[in-house]
Amino acid sequence: MKKVIRIISFVCALLIVLGAVLYFGAVLQDARLDNREGHLLCGYYDTTDMHDVIFIGDCEVYEGFVPATLFEEYGITSYVRGSSQQTVWQSYHILEETLERETPKAVVFNVLALKYGETPLEEISRMSLEDMEWSGSKLEAIKASMTEEESLLSYFLPLLRYHSRWSDLDGDDFKYAFDKHQDITHQGYLMQTKIDPVDISDNRQPDDLLNVALPKRAIEYLDKMTALCKEKGVELILVKAPTNSIRYYWYPEWDAQMVDYAEKNGLVYYSLVGKDDEIGLDWSQDTYDKGLHLNVYGAEKFTSYFGKILAENHAIPDHRSDAELSAIWGARIDAYYKERNGEK
Repeated sequence: MKKVIRIISFVCALLIVLGAVLYFGAVLQDARLDNREGHLLCGYYDTTDMHDVIFIGDCEVYEGFVPATLFEEYGITSYVRGSSQQTVWQSYHILEETLERETPKAVVFNVLALKYGETPLEEISRMSLEDMEWSGSKLEAIKASMTEEESLLSYFLPLLRYHSRWSDLDGDDFKYAFDKHQDITHQGYLMQTKIDPVDISDNRQPDDLLNVALPKRAIEYLDKMTALCKEKGVELILVKAPTNSIRYYWYPEWDAQMVDYAEKNGLVYYSLVGKDDEIGLDWSQDTYDKGLHLNVYGAEKFTSYFGKILAENHAIPDHRSDAELSAIWGARIDAYYKERNGEK
């Protein structure tokens, strides 16, 4: 009997220790409620309706495509699964888990991330990885993204990674310890209402391109995305968003490789760099950070332009006559304009 009691006591003590490790790991793992770009992927898991178009990629996706505008103008249902500096291998595994949940008619991938052959800084990479729900896709995304200094165990036990954050804790860390999924997007679109125009006096030129070829690893994961979409019967559409600052410069040599890749793989590629007049962009009004990214006014113009392409060139259907979907999207559009107009 004493032996049984000792075993039970040991198990209880072990559970208490494990519970404490999990709890304080969750507390120390930054809730990032004040970092809007660190909290973008999680809202998707709360959606129950399906989407005809899924957007995958980096900042040019989540600050460029507005699902509310797509439905309002074209009746297209969509979701943006973008995150900060999302790498191609992360995009692939995010797409993989998405296609386990639904089968859209098209996936739109922004090709800017193909310029990167290595994982960016760990703290940026974790913005994507930690927002994913646990699954085989998340595990593979972590393994593909980890730097040499990281431990796989730290993703399961955040206390190992964030133990030094004690001095930074505030009330939100305790309040949202196990509820970090506070969606602050509109179907994955992150709204920016500030206007900060391009500095027309800035005459800097892009650096010379030392290596013309896009990184092999990036192309390998694009191949995986292409194969996965074909397997699932989903059209993969490649696009380069119109933002083209020195910081995120898209070289003509890279553009030519995308044209060639699309032709060889039976895909469509839309390069929208340099088509500002056609889209209607005004860089004195349509950017919030001197041309690095579009603000809401520029994003609406870009989305309206690209929505016509989706409707006319890819036969994405118009659902505005569907009463149930119109009610769902009507509420989303109302919430969108409420933030856009600065209403509380």
